[in-house]
Amino acid sequence: MNIQELASHLKLSVSTVSKAINGRPDVNPNTRQRVLEAAAQFGFTADAAARRLRTQTSDLIAFVLSAPQAHFAHPFFLNMLMGIDEKLEHSRYQLVVSSARSAEHEMQVLKRLVEVQKVDGVLFGRTRRYDDRIAYLLERKVPFVAFGRSETPGEFAYLDIDHTVVSREGCARCVTLGHRRIGLVNAPDTLMFSCHQRLGYEAALRAAGIPFDAKLYVEANITEEGGLAAARQMLETDDPPTAIISGHDLVAIGIYRAITERGLVPGRDIAVIGGDDHPFGTLLSPALTTFSAETLHAGKRMSEMLLAQLEGVPVRELQEVWSPELILRSSDGSPRLTTVPKDPALAGG
Repeated sequence: MNIQELASHLKLSVSTVSKAINGRPDVNPNTRQRVLEAAAQFGFTADAAARRLRTQTSDLIAFVLSAPQAHFAHPFFLNMLMGIDEKLEHSRYQLVVSSARSAEHEMQVLKRLVEVQKVDGVLFGRTRRYDDRIAYLLERKVPFVAFGRSETPGEFAYLDIDHTVVSREGCARCVTLGHRRIGLVNAPDTLMFSCHQRLGYEAALRAAGIPFDAKLYVEANITEEGGLAAARQMLETDDPPTAIISGHDLVAIGIYRAITERGLVPGRDIAVIGGDDHPFGTLLSPALTTFSAETLHAGKRMSEMLLAQLEGVPVRELQEVWSPELILRSSDGSPRLTTVPKDPALAGG
């Protein structure tokens, strides 16, 4: 049975049958199911190779993870990848996952995916203030959805979690608890979300009448080691913080360690607030106050946005910013110490 005979049997148009078989989103789910069941009953199989040749498509979508953001074992990106894969499972597209060893290597990876593997669309992680990936994909007219906004010229589809809210509301929470010395461990300023996070932090300080202190603002890698080094630096100042905010729970682990090195207790002696609700946050002692991230849902939504773009939806209709919610646990408390020990050897219990 060919597609015309299948369509005639179902009393549907050939285009509707074709869309249903190829996983197009603009087909009623019940109709799609009826078409697929009939196709299985009569042994009809679409010639995917012929369709790809006819339409000049590859049926491939790439998800690119670049250094030095994280690695595949990082829960943030694993959850996002699971969401992407779950959504694409019911489409005609296959997911290709690639990683880059360095920022220099990532453009080579991207160009290979676009120019050699001829992927139909691209999904990628945290954006930079100026992002070569965005500029390249816009120039090549390759559909893509970025996780984050950017100052790069051009209009593109994106989904972003508003880190202005993380730092602003986190800082405001600390002010409400009575803190006046509030530190921020931020990611490198080249990342767009880091820029937003600093803006939110500075806005909260201004609203509380607290002057910005450069000694309480430290940029660090998004790792435990980065959080440890940054917190040590803050705690060695003449007037150290009584509260420290981080946009990432992974960084907060390092902050915890820097606090405990001084014989102090996170949450009791120095408040700590994370930023992206990692599973291990509830296992820390004390459990980490943080913000929601919804990365599984974000992966699904990014896939939906890319599929819509491939169907011709304008990118200006595919731009979303989600506001995270504060998750209260036990690591944020009122100021307890008048003096924070700078030398771990002199710290008390």
